[in-house]
Amino acid sequence: MTAEAIRPAATVILTRPTATGPQVLMGQRGAGAAFMPSKYVFPGGAVDSGDGWTGPLPLAAACAARLASAPVPAPALVGAACRELAEETGLTFRPGAAALRFVFRAITPPGRSRRFDACFFLADAAGLAGDPDDFSAASDELSHLHWIGLAEARSLDLPFITEVVLAEVTNLMNGGDQPGVPFFDNSGTIPTFRRLI
Repeated sequence: MTAEAIRPAATVILTRPTATGPQVLMGQRGAGAAFMPSKYVFPGGAVDSGDGWTGPLPLAAACAARLASAPVPAPALVGAACRELAEETGLTFRPGAAALRFVFRAITPPGRSRRFDACFFLADAAGLAGDPDDFSAASDELSHLHWIGLAEARSLDLPFITEVVLAEVTNLMNGGDQPGVPFFDNSGTIPTFRRLI
């Protein structure tokens, strides 16, 4: 039996402040999708061979260091995250305005239709070019794209890992500390959890 390939992936968690608290951008995967059908997720996907980032990385030094153990170099992950954001939402960052924070990593457990080693990046919508509510240039991969409060998002039909990431983001947006980036590692036969310091 051939082992399932684990593809590197990157996800962007866009946030913005409102009078009632922070919001995140989420969309719903299609009912016929092979991976996580009908679930609400953050924009993101697999790293492509052409993904990369030219110029200074929009990452703090600590984030770049924590990405050292990722399956592909940080520029490929940042490039994939920004490309997927553009494709799935139509939103892009202004030149020089992208500021990503590496906040979570997870490897899909065995037995799933697709497996990914995904790095999640937090970003402020203030760095976007254009209207953050304009999804007219989005592909049809995600439907029901909308901004939603952190508490309200918990009521959506979420994958388990998205629920966990959302809880981590909620903690950070409320001023909480992050003693290392959480890493749900399902690459082996025994699931492990650790923090990337």
